[in-house]
Amino acid sequence: MRSYWPSLFLLAAIWGASYLFIKLAVEDIEPAPMMAARTLVAGAMLAAYLVLKLGRKRAFRDLAAGWRPALVLGAVNAAIPFWLVAWGEKHVDSSVAAIAQSTVPIFTFLIAARVVPTEHVGPARVLGIMLGFLGVAVLAGLDPRGGSWALAGTLAVVLSSASYAVGGVYGQLRVRTVSGPVLATGSMLAGGLILLPLALVQLPDHAPSAEAVGGLLALTLLGTAFGQLVLFRMLRLFGSRRLSLVTYLLPGFALVYGALFLDEPVTAAAVAGLVLILVGVALGSGQRLVGLRARQETA
Repeated sequence: MRSYWPSLFLLAAIWGASYLFIKLAVEDIEPAPMMAARTLVAGAMLAAYLVLKLGRKRAFRDLAAGWRPALVLGAVNAAIPFWLVAWGEKHVDSSVAAIAQSTVPIFTFLIAARVVPTEHVGPARVLGIMLGFLGVAVLAGLDPRGGSWALAGTLAVVLSSASYAVGGVYGQLRVRTVSGPVLATGSMLAGGLILLPLALVQLPDHAPSAEAVGGLLALTLLGTAFGQLVLFRMLRLFGSRRLSLVTYLLPGFALVYGALFLDEPVTAAAVAGLVLILVGVALGSGQRLVGLRARQETA
């Protein structure tokens, strides 16, 4: 996982499936209990990983030392955006949510340009972001149906993008002093604790369906626990702006998953939008598709 492109596509594939898992679970489980369970279980699994890797004493010592950044990330990179996306998917399709989340690079671009001046912002990257956003518009096609609730759901997901952008830039700065696995573990546990009071109020009054439980388990194990490890590794190696470009790929993966598992059609507009998004990712990452060599910093 030392090169940029394999890591980018792996994370996009994982997170692209998360929208499908959320859609399956949110039919029977309210956003707060769903996301509290997601973060607390994933946090417990990551804590077990830390103990195996570092030993019990060092793992707990490192978690205690990094509680402040973990608490901030637990709020802006877990509790707030997780809840917003789940609430949004109560009112819009999973593919619409994935498309709306593609605004993360725009917010990251604006934030990182001010607080991370060492990251070069050239015309090629600006053009790449513009092309990616154009691809998102083509992929989205018509406005989501459902009236004012659909609009509210879409805006909720866009707001989650702003929160993710803040978390991405903050995480990039903090990962220099606190290891990625420690931040991932601490932020998941903190995010779960933040959501827990609301989750207890909104517990389901009936047993969720097997489909909903399966969606939540897949979301927790794959999209959260494993995804967080990949996320913080990429933050350390490549920075928040290049990491945020993963969200341009999410609509494409969501489209493929929808076609495979939900029998959704793949339209010409979707394919054209996906091509524009991939070109935007290539330009925005500051790398060339032709003659690309492994020049990235190694761990």
